[in-house]
Amino acid sequence: MNSSTRIRNPIGGHVPVAGGLATVGLAWAHDVKAEAVQVFVANPRGWATPPGNPKQDEEFRARCAAESVPAYVHAPYLINFGSHTEATVDQSVVSLRHSLRRARAIGALGVVVHTGSATGGRERSVALAQVRERLLPLLDELTHDDDPFLLLESTAGQGASLCARTWDFGPYFDALDHHPRLGVCLDTCHIYAAGHDLVGPGGMKQTLDLLVDTVGEGRLRLIHANDSKDVVGAHKDRHENIGSGHIGAEPFRELLAHPATENVPLVIETPGGKAGNAQDIARLKELRP
Repeated sequence: MNSSTRIRNPIGGHVPVAGGLATVGLAWAHDVKAEAVQVFVANPRGWATPPGNPKQDEEFRARCAAESVPAYVHAPYLINFGSHTEATVDQSVVSLRHSLRRARAIGALGVVVHTGSATGGRERSVALAQVRERLLPLLDELTHDDDPFLLLESTAGQGASLCARTWDFGPYFDALDHHPRLGVCLDTCHIYAAGHDLVGPGGMKQTLDLLVDTVGEGRLRLIHANDSKDVVGAHKDRHENIGSGHIGAEPFRELLAHPATENVPLVIETPGGKAGNAQDIARLKELRP
C-alpha cells in the first residue's frame, strides 16, 4: 500500500481477502500500489454472515489507519430492498446490517450497496416505500462516530432498476429522508451504460454536476473507476480496463479535476488480475492533477 496522506484522490482497488483480511488483502494492495482499498466481508453471491477474525480485523484497521489508506466494504450483490419477495427483503436487512457492523469493526469509511430493482412488476413508488420501511431503520442504527456511511451505487439500468441515471438518486434520497449517513458511490461504467455520455465534450463534468444538483454537495464519497466494454446506453454492466473501453482515459482526467470529486477516493473493479489492477491504478495516477 501507498500512504494517501495529502493526496486529493487516493486511487486503489478491490482486493481479495480469502485467507486473511490483512494478510492477503493488504499484501495485494501493497503489490498494486493501492492508496485505497475495497473488500467483501461475506460471500458476495450468498447470504452467509461470517463473524470475521478479530486479529485480522484489528491488524487491517491499524495498518489502514497508520498508512492513511481509506477502506470500504462492498455489500453482497443479492441485496434488494425493492424486491417483491419477502424472504429476499428480510435477508437483505440481515446481510446489510452485517456488512455495516463488520465495516465498523475494520475501520471502513463506507459500505457500498446496489440500489436494487422493483421486481414482480410492482410500481417504483411501492418499491421505494419498501426501501424506506426496511432500509431507513438500518441507517438510524448508525449512531457511533466511527460507523460507516451507506453508499448507494446505481446500476447500468437493466430491468426495473430503481436507480440508474443521476436524477434517480433524488427519489431514493427522498425515501431515506436524506439521512446524514447516506452517500453515493458513483460507478463510471454503470452511469455510462445507463445513458450518461461521459465521452462527449464536458460529458463527465455535466454528469457530475447533475449528480450534485440531485443529492447535494458532499454526498459523493466513493467512485468506482471502470471503463466500459459496451457503448453508452447499452444497459450492460461489463467493466473494461482504463483507456481500453468506450469511455477511454480522458474523461477520467476530467473527473479527477471536478470540484465534486475533491478528497473522494477511486477504486477500480477492472479485469486482468493483479497485473491489470496495477496497470489501471498507475494509469489513473497519471491522469490525476
